[in-house]
Amino acid sequence: MRSRELRFGLGVFVLSLGVLLIRFLVPRPVGMADNGDGWRLLCDLGGRHTEIKPEFYVHFSYGPGQGCKSDYISSQAWLDWFASKLGKVLGSSAELNLLVLGAITAVLVAVGIAATVLALDLSTRNRVIATLLLLLVMADSAFFGYFASVLSEGAGFLGMLLMAGGLLLMHRTGAWRYWGAALTVFGALIGINAKSQTLLLIPLFVLALVLVKPLGKRGWARWLLPLGVLVVVGAGTAAVQSHGDPANAEYREANMYHVVFDSIVDGKHDTDADLAALGLPPSAKKFIGTGWWEASPWKDADYNGFRDKISRRNVVSYYASHPQRTLQILQQGAVDTLTARPERLGSFADTSGQPPMAQEFRVPVFSGLSALAAPLGLFVLVPFWLLIGWAGVRAFRRSRREYGIVVFFLLLFAVGQFGLSALGEGVEGVKHQLLTLFPTVLAFVFGVLSFFPRPAGPEPEPAEEPEPATEVFEAFREPEEPAVR
Repeated sequence: MRSRELRFGLGVFVLSLGVLLIRFLVPRPVGMADNGDGWRLLCDLGGRHTEIKPEFYVHFSYGPGQGCKSDYISSQAWLDWFASKLGKVLGSSAELNLLVLGAITAVLVAVGIAATVLALDLSTRNRVIATLLLLLVMADSAFFGYFASVLSEGAGFLGMLLMAGGLLLMHRTGAWRYWGAALTVFGALIGINAKSQTLLLIPLFVLALVLVKPLGKRGWARWLLPLGVLVVVGAGTAAVQSHGDPANAEYREANMYHVVFDSIVDGKHDTDADLAALGLPPSAKKFIGTGWWEASPWKDADYNGFRDKISRRNVVSYYASHPQRTLQILQQGAVDTLTARPERLGSFADTSGQPPMAQEFRVPVFSGLSALAAPLGLFVLVPFWLLIGWAGVRAFRRSRREYGIVVFFLLLFAVGQFGLSALGEGVEGVKHQLLTLFPTVLAFVFGVLSFFPRPAGPEPEPAEEPEPATEVFEAFREPEEPAVR
């Protein structure tokens, strides 16, 4: 590692951390309000807060609450636990202080940005541009608030950034490669285990490791380190998923309920025909537009009579036989993706003087542009994905392999997550599709960076011409001494 690069990386880290902390705290702290799911993480810390109304304001301090048990699995719980312990060391009486959590996450994001920039084979000027682009993504108003919240999207965003930076560093040689492997392991354990949706990263992560190929490495020298990363991440993920509800299976029926009664049978299309196609009786109309937890349909005799129809198999069969309706649902999913900001989730504390559910727009660059295009849905999203894919292909063809791997790693996850959320969740589409928008934007940034030229190498110094031999004429040659015998 050259000391010049280390100094530059430290400068990027300090700059990024300063920008993120100012963006977080000035003129007043911002975060993301709880949509009602935060109790699943709070149970492990201090209990459920039934008296707090979700969505209206961000509650930056959570004290002990009503005892509860949750099998929900998310790496966000690790960040929350660390923030809880550190907060108490710093003198906070709260079980979870979101100001401490936001500061910790800002440090980790700054580490991810610095590592990613150091991994890029670019000139200093272009590395500075890369830093600014990455800051615009991580600080965007659509994503940043989740770093100070009781929701799990923030862990997904952080993990994807760290994985991208780690994979890029693993293409370098020397000690950088091993630091990249460590960062990849850390990022993968956070990103893959952030939510049940992010488990979709697993096959893409394996493929990305297979394609990692540092310059000049062959045989075991190439494969040993990626194999070690894969073993550690695989074992770690298996251990995490074995403690609790694997892939959050307890919500499967709730998700299918919302797919059926919020997405497919939404009251705006041919309701009777859709109910018949799903094998549901006309009495099922009373569930249209209702929530699983509010309606408590499992207590209803009519619902229990067709409960077996609220299944993945039945929904997939409907999609296969109704392509036009499926395309309409995908179009709504694309609109949700580009909308970027859930309307009902506030950004400020109740002491901020802001009205309930007020949102901040301090850095609305990418989310603002996507929101402008939101009404077009698939007509914008699909061409944008194709453009990013073309940039990834170009990177492979122009010997910028490391960019191509990261671009397709993020892009393919975005496409898969889009279909999963649009067709398999049915409710809170804007919030759920943030895990589509974030990797899409991050892949776009890496696609742009792949166009930047490599830094010009130092020009070789001209070889010195040998001095011509001095010619000695016979007339001036000194006579040789005769040998003494």
